[in-house]
Amino acid sequence: MSNIGEPVGALDEIALLGMRFYGHHGAYEAEQKLGQRFIVNLWLYADLRRAGEADDLGLTVNYADVFAATQKVVEGEPKRLLEALAERIAETVLTQFPLVRSVVVEVEKPGAPIPGILDTVRVRIHRRGPCA
Repeated sequence: MSNIGEPVGALDEIALLGMRFYGHHGAYEAEQKLGQRFIVNLWLYADLRRAGEADDLGLTVNYADVFAATQKVVEGEPKRLLEALAERIAETVLTQFPLVRSVVVEVEKPGAPIPGILDTVRVRIHRRGPCA
């Protein structure tokens, strides 16, 4: 297991890293109007044994579907806070992909309007599904 997420029993990890989207999130009106780039990283925790043994996509989490669901959230309704955006992504993943027992969501905002020298701001949350 990666040291990013909290190990959850004998669960396995799927990581989707460096997903880039254009969204309209931010505390300032100009951020919501103009939009900017966001980078999302996800770590999904699930029991992948059956999928691995059967080599069957239907028994795992489809990466393309997770990407599309995340994209819909980031490119959708504006949020004021990265925390709120991360929370919405976590809720979406845990609701739409019942095999996922736990998720770590990291949202990065490279163009944060903060005076001074700053590469990025990042929020990381850890959430468990109802069956975790």
